[in-house]
Amino acid sequence: MRKLRMLDRRCVLTGLGASLIVPSAALAAPSPDEIGRRLADAERAGRIGGLHALLISRGGTLLLEHYGKGDDESEIKGELHDVAFAADVPHDLRSVSKSVVGLAYGIALADGKVPPPEARLYEQFPEYADIARQSGRDRITIHHLLSMTLGLDWDELTIPYGSDLRNSEIAMEAAPDRFRFILERPIVAEPGTVWTYCGGATALLGHLISKGTGEALLPYCRRVLFDPLGFGAVDWAKGRRDGEYRAASGLRLLPRDLLKIGELVRAGGAWTDRQVVPRDWLKRSVTPAAVSSVGFRYGYHWYLGAALATALPRPEPWIGGIGWGGQRLYVFPALDLVVAQVCGNYDKPAAEQRRINDAILNDVVLPGFVQ
Repeated sequence: MRKLRMLDRRCVLTGLGASLIVPSAALAAPSPDEIGRRLADAERAGRIGGLHALLISRGGTLLLEHYGKGDDESEIKGELHDVAFAADVPHDLRSVSKSVVGLAYGIALADGKVPPPEARLYEQFPEYADIARQSGRDRITIHHLLSMTLGLDWDELTIPYGSDLRNSEIAMEAAPDRFRFILERPIVAEPGTVWTYCGGATALLGHLISKGTGEALLPYCRRVLFDPLGFGAVDWAKGRRDGEYRAASGLRLLPRDLLKIGELVRAGGAWTDRQVVPRDWLKRSVTPAAVSSVGFRYGYHWYLGAALATALPRPEPWIGGIGWGGQRLYVFPALDLVVAQVCGNYDKPAAEQRRINDAILNDVVLPGFVQ
């Protein structure tokens, strides 16, 4: 490996080897040294903070692999202090986990193990027939689950994460029966009309995967998704009360393997000579189904937005997974570009997290990339 001159000793340029797709065409790109200089300048100026890892690939070739140092949080191990991040150090993905669950659902659907988007949600949970009989529940489908347009009362954006039970996800984790807690939420909007960020939706998807396949969520994802991509260390947090895998936020991966998820999306669900995620499912997943409350469009557990970097000739569309604290996975289809970043900005306000994320993407990563 060749050390990059402008970054610290843990920022290296390497290749992901034969496992990645060979680029189909040569595209203009900045050198790793240029990106490194921009990153170092932004960190010195205070525009970027809390960055634990940044990886960039284009056309299946890894351009940049940068690791930092700092405090972190793990949903499995709690607070982690003074961590030297590296290629072999896993990191929490928080809600990027949701996008991975969306891919796994598509694999299970192709195998006939889970209900299709058109199926009625409450019919999949006969043990909660008392809830299903309530007026309006019969109109909610798996499509609404996947697109987070259930129309149920749910709020985990206006109340901070922590211990406050007014936050719906915190209340779900504290409930003696998480699935009853989710399914009995009051209906406050016509299903399909309003997007509401809802970790409960992902929890239900994870349960349907486990129920249909007969495997717990992590072993199933390992078998059909992680192992085919050659992942290293993987872990997934479980609920403290019921031991269920926390589908909405608990996945912990190596940053290189997060990048591989982006490469899989970039390649239409294919990995080398194998179609890991059905192409038609991936296409449906990244087709807009709703407009989120944060301004992005939303597919089936994937965000759809556009970067507005001044260095670009036009807004550049991206497909993304977004997690609290600065966890991000971006796929820029037209640029043949994948960006994976993990941060430790859990305690920063949402606006400050967005400012840092925008600086990483617009000021550091994107300048110099041209179609």
